[in-house]
Amino acid sequence: MKRYPRNMIGYGPTTPEDTWQNGAKIAISLVLNYEEGGENSLLHGDAASEAFLSEIVGAAAWPGQRHWNMESIYEYGARAGFWRLHRMLSDLPVTVYGVATALARSPEQVAAMQDANWEIASHGLKWIEHKDMSKGDERAQIAEAVALHTEVTGARPRGWYTGRCSMNTVKLAAEIPGLKYISDTYDDELPYWMNINERNVCIVPYTLDVNDMRFATHQGFNSGDQFENYLRDTFDCLYAEGAAGSPKMMSIGLHCRLIGRPGRAQALQRFLEYAQSHKDVWFATREQIADHWKTAHPPLDAPTPHLMPKHEFVEAYGGIFEHSPWIVERAFDLELGPAHDSAIGLHNALCRVFRTASTDEKLTVLRAHPDLAGKLAAAKRLTEASTAEQASAGLDALTDQERADFTGLNSMYIEKHGFPFIIAVRDHTKISILQAFKQRIDHRTDQEIIEACRQVERIALHRLKVALP
Repeated sequence: MKRYPRNMIGYGPTTPEDTWQNGAKIAISLVLNYEEGGENSLLHGDAASEAFLSEIVGAAAWPGQRHWNMESIYEYGARAGFWRLHRMLSDLPVTVYGVATALARSPEQVAAMQDANWEIASHGLKWIEHKDMSKGDERAQIAEAVALHTEVTGARPRGWYTGRCSMNTVKLAAEIPGLKYISDTYDDELPYWMNINERNVCIVPYTLDVNDMRFATHQGFNSGDQFENYLRDTFDCLYAEGAAGSPKMMSIGLHCRLIGRPGRAQALQRFLEYAQSHKDVWFATREQIADHWKTAHPPLDAPTPHLMPKHEFVEAYGGIFEHSPWIVERAFDLELGPAHDSAIGLHNALCRVFRTASTDEKLTVLRAHPDLAGKLAAAKRLTEASTAEQASAGLDALTDQERADFTGLNSMYIEKHGFPFIIAVRDHTKISILQAFKQRIDHRTDQEIIEACRQVERIALHRLKVALP
């Protein structure tokens, strides 16, 4: 079966209520990436020097050679930048993404992180690319990173972010015992749950835009003021959304060798003062955010239509279009994905089949619908869905005159158009249904087929909203 694994819907238009503790309008996650001493270098057993995220414009890797300038720039982050940021942030909750080999080469900095009560999450074994690594090799590196992290810090990592990851990274990180969250995604502004190998894993998304790395990339920040303005604008937007009832998380990515430079550090300091001047702002580590999410928004056992076997799929949704399971059978063969696990998503897939069906096939669907308040209703032989729908508009409690009116109109409509009058009764009252009946009975049949098909699709959506969250 054709299935599309990427989730393009997320929370959709409505984010979870009561998002943060104590009614906070925004959660701010300060992330300090500690990579100095874990980057590519011949000293670390790599084939070439580092070429990523430095002050050297257009830097390239030097195969078989050490790059003195590059190494000294990374050393600045450990020797000077880290301590400037430690002084600035020591009273705030901070999550350190610590490359295990970098932490092992920086015992003084690790002690300072722990004295500040910062969370130290794992940033992998080395600060290198993993895209071409085999699954076995990457799994081995992850295990080595966890072991070294535990030796150096005295505790296993509870959070994970590789950064320069492969297509296998998230699934492999999910195998780590005791891990509370993974951050190797950039797809949302709120945590969410991902089912990996039958286990619900908390994903706490990260960011590459609210990130000082853009001081070292094309189309990036040229000055501290630009970074500060971007931080403020991001904060203002998310804070306003939180005040309107849709709180979000603001992740801020920092690097010792970049934001640790004095001309940039001042911009960060000014932003922190600005954010702290607002009420209902929650500064939190990513572990605290994951813990809160697990308590306030535990994973839901929601149906996942796109992963169902065909027989379950047809059994669950075969009655959405009245007595027409062939629509669901054909929809199963479409390229379904997580976006089709909602009422609107699955409705779109079913409607694609219905809209591309032949005219004769569409007419079989129309003719499968029962008369409104007709003989089947009186004999209690409607489907459960049709019974509930007709009851919602009071069609199960008609007066003798109303029943006579419906009976007469049904006969006239079918005689003229060849199929029953169809209307999404959940959108109407008994009175408005009768009004529509009298108006539409005089339409040309080709017009009425179009309108009846539109109503069939509307009925299907109402039914799916009952079947799916």
